[in-house]
Amino acid sequence: MLTINSLTYRMAGRLLLENASLSVPTGTKIGLVGKNGTGKTTLFKLITRDLAPESGTINLVRNARVGQVAQEAPGGPDSLLEFVLRADKERTALLEEAETATDPNRISEIYTRLGDIDAYSAESRAGTILSGLGFDADAQQRPCSDFSGGWRMRVALAAVLFSEPDLLLLDEPTNYLDLEGTLWLQAYLKKYPHTIMIISHDRELLNESVEMIAHLEHRNITAYRGGYDTFEKTRREKQVLLEKGKVKHDAARKHMEAFVERFRYKASKAKQAQSRLKALEKMGTATTLIDETSLPIRFPPPEKVLAPPIMHFENVSVGYTPGSPVLKNINLRIDEDDRIGLLGQNGNGKSTFAKLLAERLEAETGSITKPSKLKVAYFAQHQLDELKPAQTAFEHVRPLMPQAHESKVRARVAQMGLGADKMDTTVAKLSGGEKARLMLGLATFHGPHMLILDEPTNHLDIDSRQALVQALNEYPGAVVIVSHDRSLLDASVDRLWLVGDGTIAPFEGNMDEYRRLILSGKRPNAPSEHLKEETVVAAPVKEVSAQERRKEAAQKRETLAPMRKKIKELDAQIAKLNQEMARAEKALADPDLYTKDPDRVTALSKFRADAEKLLASTEEEWLALSSEFEEAMGEDA
Repeated sequence: MLTINSLTYRMAGRLLLENASLSVPTGTKIGLVGKNGTGKTTLFKLITRDLAPESGTINLVRNARVGQVAQEAPGGPDSLLEFVLRADKERTALLEEAETATDPNRISEIYTRLGDIDAYSAESRAGTILSGLGFDADAQQRPCSDFSGGWRMRVALAAVLFSEPDLLLLDEPTNYLDLEGTLWLQAYLKKYPHTIMIISHDRELLNESVEMIAHLEHRNITAYRGGYDTFEKTRREKQVLLEKGKVKHDAARKHMEAFVERFRYKASKAKQAQSRLKALEKMGTATTLIDETSLPIRFPPPEKVLAPPIMHFENVSVGYTPGSPVLKNINLRIDEDDRIGLLGQNGNGKSTFAKLLAERLEAETGSITKPSKLKVAYFAQHQLDELKPAQTAFEHVRPLMPQAHESKVRARVAQMGLGADKMDTTVAKLSGGEKARLMLGLATFHGPHMLILDEPTNHLDIDSRQALVQALNEYPGAVVIVSHDRSLLDASVDRLWLVGDGTIAPFEGNMDEYRRLILSGKRPNAPSEHLKEETVVAAPVKEVSAQERRKEAAQKRETLAPMRKKIKELDAQIAKLNQEMARAEKALADPDLYTKDPDRVTALSKFRADAEKLLASTEEEWLALSSEFEEAMGEDA
């Protein structure tokens, strides 16, 4: 379907792609990943001919239709359904021609072709796609102009999916979807009949919907079989092998250098020294994969732990217009160490509830009980506009630490995940992900007791999302998250609340059950349809004390203790083997040994070979156990 050969492209003098090559067979679903700024979107523009390469070629199958989501959201008086149906240009053209055609033969050809392309089921197919993306039958008949920009971008996505191009290009398609739409899209793309290339930082989407990963790094493209988790594991193993190879390469080089330095000026060894000198020049320097993982993120803990509950809601209602609440009859509590994920379609009130928690909205009725010293941090995407474009990250933090030494201010900026090369860059020149890190750091600066995150991952790449997960798991306070990123929810929350039918109640199931519910076609707008009966009436919350949580964590650590011990033993064994091999290499580097004690040379050579084999098997065992341990810890996250 797509073949890229020796592609080179510069943007504003900066080399983005250099002799990059990639082959995408017809029907393949491939995810394009890489850190922000590596050129993923630029590659899409090169494929669509919107940009021209400096050198190299991009070849597509002849007459292949390439489709991507329109950059501008659709508007105007056309209904959503009409807009999506028009995306099938051949069907639209045939239907228009059928109204004016008079030649019987041409009329026959038109209707035969309409049958061939299944034009008569088009309205049903378009309606199904729109429904999957969150539009019910009534909404599908409303004009595009009735909807906000985010919802209209969903319509644009529905249109390109309906048109079924031979090569479907999707650039961060989940950024304007809720979790429900994201789950539906994952299932739809998995069954898509043609070739797909997706730019995404959504790990779950890449695991569920693609069979190949193209990694854009160091101006080149490397293809891996499998989803994102398989790619990450394969790349990690490749890193280990390369580092092991580099150790051997460096040892061999060191041995040669020692020989050359010792004998290059000795007449009897001059030729051998010159030979090794030439070999050294050919050896060059061994390289390893440069791990481009992002800097960690850290949320400062609250200075003082508050007694539970830190928030208690009794018959609360909230909205934007008096007398017209968006949410009502809220009867819930939040404890000091709760990890809560909010589920429900966009428009049901998740962000409204987040604003209520953050005191951006006041309750109309009912009561909210909370400690007077409660500190709440709130992060939402629109807050990025509150940053001052002309100021640097350092200048944003300095007023919050007026008496602190400059080094301490910079250390605090670094804790937000912005390195020395970024903390003096103006906000206007920071990427979306870097701005998000800064805003997260500012929001949580004073050590909140509760952290509220409304779609925190929209501008974060996969490494940054992993850094966020780690920061949340290390943070001791309460967390409430609204997110379409299932991987974030799986790794960071242990309770789910469903927002729908004008209220909020606990969802008595896990994310797998919620996914099955969504894909079954049952939109969980009304919690009462999907929750246990007793949770609907009083919305009780299953309480787990901090002591019980600590006990469970201790039991988990006890269960994994033998595995942790074995990993440490293997670590020590690997270090010992490396030391012994280094001693053997040092002994074998002595040229006099070969004439004085040939038997010892033989013994040392055999020992080195055996040690290399043992080291390889030990490293493999260490890698397998470490992966197993990480997975076990991840299940507990």
